[in-house]
Amino acid sequence: MSIILQSTVGGFEAQFLRKLPLVEQAMREHGLEPSEFVISKDYAGTATIPLMGPFFYSYSVFFGEEQFTVTEPNDVVFLDYFFKRVLAADGPPVVPRRPGLIQRLFGWMSPAV
Repeated sequence: MSIILQSTVGGFEAQFLRKLPLVEQAMREHGLEPSEFVISKDYAGTATIPLMGPFFYSYSVFFGEEQFTVTEPNDVVFLDYFFKRVLAADGPPVVPRRPGLIQRLFGWMSPAV
C-alpha cells in the first residue's frame, strides 16, 4: 500500500506523484511501511498579495504516535526533504573530524626545511 495523501488546498503536483513510488521503495528498503504514513498538505499562512495564493505550504507527516510539520514552497521540495529524512533513519551521517589547531600547528612545524 501507499502513503496516504490528504490536502485541503487542491491536491499534490504531478511531479510529486511521479516521484512518490521511488520514496516508498526507499522506505521499504529502510524497514518502514509506507501505509503507516499520512502526509497532509495545507496553506502555511494567508495570502500576502490579494488574488495570489500563499507562497508556502505546510506539510504534516503522521506515523504511529509521532508527527512532524515542515513548511516548504512546493510539493517537490517537500518530497526531497522527506526522502532525506527516510534515508537518515539509519542514523546520523559520519562526519570526518578536522585536526585541531595544535595538530595543524605541529603539522606545519614538522616538515624539514
